Amino acid sequence: MLDARLRPFIEPLLDRLGRPLAARDIGANQVTLFGFAIGLGAVPALAANAYWLALLLILASRVLDGVDGAVARASTPTDFGGFLDIVFDFVFYASVPLGFAMADPANALPAVFLLVSFMGTGASFLAYAVLAAKRGFAMDLRGRKAFYYLGGLTEGFETILCFVLMCLFPGAFATLAWIFGAMCWITTASRVLAARSSFG
Repeated sequence: MLDARLRPFIEPLLDRLGRPLAARDIGANQVTLFGFAIGLGAVPALAANAYWLALLLILASRVLDGVDGAVARASTPTDFGGFLDIVFDFVFYASVPLGFAMADPANALPAVFLLVSFMGTGASFLAYAVLAAKRGFAMDLRGRKAFYYLGGLTEGFETILCFVLMCLFPGAFATLAWIFGAMCWITTASRVLAARSSFG
């Protein structure tokens, strides 16, 4: 919901970090892989109830997720880079609920609900992007992207904010998971309606 509004403020900062890396021949895919590895490190941290460490790893991973795009913009963006970025993003998002479920068996059911909800937002996002590309929709409406980016109530910023709150208040994980999962269903429904309007 807020990604597009925040982009004009965040992107210049990311570009300042990305340009020096590109000048040193560090590729965007390398940054993507490194950020993904750091993000996965949050899973054992969560499982061990090391919530502050998990929070730092999650935030570092998301900064690198933005920096990889800046590196790509400063060099040569590739379709494979865009593919890696979205695949690793979705796997990372799914790994955080897994970590909380490993930390406390009582978190298992809300974690599964959140994962199913993520499936809805991810599938609706990607399916819309495929059909938008097939129909030649402009892909730069929300900044330079490798694919069509359809917004919604729960986007990247909201998801990371939810993860931050979960790490700060791990006892509230279940409540946050149920609430955010419900918001994801609203996002999925809105995208289905958008697809019906665009492709129906």
